[in-house]
Amino acid sequence: MKTFFTQFFTWWNGQNLNTRFFTWRNGQRVGSDEFGNVYYQGGKDYDGTPKRWVIYNGYSEGSIVPPGWHGWLHRRVDTPPSEEQYVAREWQKPHEQNHTGSAKAYRPKGSVLAGAERPRVTGDYDAWTPGS
Repeated sequence: MKTFFTQFFTWWNGQNLNTRFFTWRNGQRVGSDEFGNVYYQGGKDYDGTPKRWVIYNGYSEGSIVPPGWHGWLHRRVDTPPSEEQYVAREWQKPHEQNHTGSAKAYRPKGSVLAGAERPRVTGDYDAWTPGS
């Protein structure tokens, strides 16, 4: 019952009822990623190509879509990552979601949230003053 109300009243939590119905009628499952997001295609887009969409595992947060799936969703590539054997290079880091607004967010020295003292100006910068 909770799932029904969540899908009926929220759009940010996985999928809503319209998306569930559209997926049931037109969706063909293409694959999933390591975060539990499921990718579909089906129906027709405005240009006659099949629509592509993702149903998020949890909150709808675009930054948790890995790069390979992002490219497929935005039609940069035609082959979904589930159908190819992609091996990451040794210099590539694993995908990490956007941490803005969380405890893991980047906070430089001098930031109000960092708690450290702001570094002093080195002297190679002159503040602008009117008339100069």
